[in-house]
Amino acid sequence: MENQAIGMNQFLLLLGIALLTLNGVLSVFIGFMLSIWYVSILILDRRGVLDKWNSTRVLGLILMIRTDRGKKAAELIARPRRLWRIFGELSIWLCFSVMILLIFGILASALETARAPAEQQVLPATDILFIPGVTSFVPIFWPLLALIVTVVIHEYGHGLQARAHGMRIRSFGVLLAGIIPVGAFYEPEQEEIRIAPSRERLRLFAAGPSINIVLTYILVILLAGASHGLVATEKGVYAVGIVEDSGAEEAGLLPYELIMQVDDIHIENPEDLTNVLESHVAGDTILLTVGTNPFYGPMETRTVETTLTDKKAYYYELCGEDSECKSIVDQAGIEDGEGFLGVSGIRSADSAARVYGLPFEDGLSIGQRAILVALSPLLFGAIPIQNQGQTMVLQERAFLSAGEGLIPSILGTVGMLGLFDFLFWIMWISFLLGVANLIPLIPFDGGHMVRDAGHIVARKIMRGSNPLKIERFADRLSGYSSLLVLALVMVPIILPRFF
Repeated sequence: MENQAIGMNQFLLLLGIALLTLNGVLSVFIGFMLSIWYVSILILDRRGVLDKWNSTRVLGLILMIRTDRGKKAAELIARPRRLWRIFGELSIWLCFSVMILLIFGILASALETARAPAEQQVLPATDILFIPGVTSFVPIFWPLLALIVTVVIHEYGHGLQARAHGMRIRSFGVLLAGIIPVGAFYEPEQEEIRIAPSRERLRLFAAGPSINIVLTYILVILLAGASHGLVATEKGVYAVGIVEDSGAEEAGLLPYELIMQVDDIHIENPEDLTNVLESHVAGDTILLTVGTNPFYGPMETRTVETTLTDKKAYYYELCGEDSECKSIVDQAGIEDGEGFLGVSGIRSADSAARVYGLPFEDGLSIGQRAILVALSPLLFGAIPIQNQGQTMVLQERAFLSAGEGLIPSILGTVGMLGLFDFLFWIMWISFLLGVANLIPLIPFDGGHMVRDAGHIVARKIMRGSNPLKIERFADRLSGYSSLLVLALVMVPIILPRFF
């Protein structure tokens, strides 16, 4: 009966992979490779090879490989125990602060979805989970390397906190699904964690997410430095969009072409272009010296002759019969006969890199810098989603080259862009990993923290009660809160699919 049950489990898992492949969640190649991987580790497990490798098969197709490597380094790094305990205490406050914001975000998302489910975007099945090379906005190479780095740092954070409190580490290890690392772990002495005071366990569980969040902000600063190592190969500005039926469109100007000169005036930034255009009126003819976008091949310079149209007439035409719209145009100070080139989204040639250094631009107060740095992970988080997995729009990236300085001169343009991508994805994934682990839901770190915090609060409220009664109450409270959070998380995922 046991062998038959095992055979049924194997069949169901392979069937699940097949269904995911047929529904497009997994590509045919990935589905085939996962099946081969699963059968391979199943054979190795039955023959006792995994035991010899100190490895275990978990969740069917994930291989847990243990190692003693890293234990001595953890012991050495954790020696300033007082320092790590202080960090652990600060981590508790940091993690609960982020958790509160996260709960508000989850609640707001659930309420917005419930209010108008038909208006919400239905996430593709491949985008619900973060899988490099499968998730639509996550490429495979740099994100995969970044995932390995951030997961190892996360688990090492737990291990360091354990040693700082005298708890032993049985092993470190990695979780593999095929050749792809899907996680890392530190394996503690479970009994020591079970009998440890709740406050120490809180520090232990908070250590992983907090070290990811701290790493995120370190990388925000490093990204700003890397962005200053990238400069525009040629000075100029480009337009993201060309207005239909405008002088620019009629002259054949294309999006992402570099405007380097207007008549005899050199253009280096959007302000230069604005100043030149303000000196002309509708009907004037100007000569634009533009460079083709390097993304499509070597940059070639050409001259474009264009006649400016009437800016106010253009906006009035957009307004149609809407008098309120025309009033807004008048209030904007647009005059009759004002020259209009017909371009939108004007940016400098180096703007793709400069956006990452925005918190450290000149002219900002300390408070403004602090706010921008604090919000940077959220602002940068949308970039790969908007750019189809790229850290920059490819046409904008093509304008950049390595600047001056020791590191840019050593790495060159390709190396600097690679370093930039690697730092970005470590920052992006570290923030995602740290915040996601603070979901107050077991088995995430946030769920364990809520459970232990519940025990502490329950002991204070129910002082003098039977310890078993207190523990049961805290466990029930943790269980109910986990179910509530799970329901809120699932609402934006499931509800739009039925409307």
